[in-house]
Amino acid sequence: MKIPFVDLKAQYLSIQSEIDTAIAQVINETAFIGGKYVENFERNFAAIYGVKHCISVANGTDSLYILLKMLGVGPGDEVITVANSWISSSETISQTGATPIFIDIDPDYYAINEQLIEKAITARTRAIVPVHLHGQACNIEAIVEIAKRHHLYVIEDCAQSHFSEFKGRRAGTIGDAGSFSFYPGKNLGAYGDAGCIITNNDELALKVKMYARHGALKKHQHQIEGINSRMDGLQAAILDAKLPHILKWTDLRIKNAGLYDKHLAGIEDIILPKVRPDTKHTFHLYVIRTGRRNQLAEFLKENGIETAVHYPVALPNMKAYEYLGHSPADFPIASQFQDEILSLPLFPELTEQQIIYVAGKIREFFAIELAVAPGTVNG
Repeated sequence: MKIPFVDLKAQYLSIQSEIDTAIAQVINETAFIGGKYVENFERNFAAIYGVKHCISVANGTDSLYILLKMLGVGPGDEVITVANSWISSSETISQTGATPIFIDIDPDYYAINEQLIEKAITARTRAIVPVHLHGQACNIEAIVEIAKRHHLYVIEDCAQSHFSEFKGRRAGTIGDAGSFSFYPGKNLGAYGDAGCIITNNDELALKVKMYARHGALKKHQHQIEGINSRMDGLQAAILDAKLPHILKWTDLRIKNAGLYDKHLAGIEDIILPKVRPDTKHTFHLYVIRTGRRNQLAEFLKENGIETAVHYPVALPNMKAYEYLGHSPADFPIASQFQDEILSLPLFPELTEQQIIYVAGKIREFFAIELAVAPGTVNG
């Protein structure tokens, strides 16, 4: 049996006529940049998400950078973010001229440990960029309370958490703004790079829209210097075709995560993902932990099962951040978990039969390992 990490072809085939029609319409009308298809998606995404403004941009990385810039973050400032994320969460801070301040992670939920944030705040701190990792909301309510006490902005990185919830409120709607990626493998994915910003702040919405379009709301009327970060018409139409299906796909992800929980139960050598109380975990990723991560991944690959690691090196441990002078000991949880985490295949079209196969191979691997080295335990 061959099981891909994500099966985008299966998703396409499930709504092929809708996707093909959307693409054909854009090509027929040559509506490649801006226009009604982009506007339709922005309006429809804002409506289904329950937010006033959705501003489309070229990709998720740009959405973070634009928000930081339009909130006034710049040289000499510090911005707090988490130690275990994709580099977009931190490189965009550096690109403004500010310094990323990394925080270690919660050992149960792998998100930023909100209890460590306050002691990292200095007179130079301007904002916090928490990441709702794997599809699970961090303790965003506590983070916003800390930010309010210190007069800081909160930009929610929602690249992995489309339609995730914390106490009934959707990720991205609790801080000052939310940043989204629509990279093809995301829960709601385009067929190329795309992203958006959501906010209920009218003034901020206007500023980010202007900045993303060369500093102009109307062509040739440049009020500021901006950048070129526009979602193209094809990606907008594709996303709009997928949008009516996203809640069903989200439910299927949650269902499949539950099936993994069921069929992996009782394997002492792995740690299954925990769901934070009062949250809706949308399972962009199903991440297990084991001290034999690399060996398990290779065994699964040999048996036709594709896995991934999100992420193999914690951000402050990367060469890109050597200048900050950190050591792995400064972030003990993130540094330990980077060698243990393994993301299993998870997508809406995944069948229980496939999940049983994956779980069976994991059981088989540890049975072999224990036979070779009896008495060993998870590292």
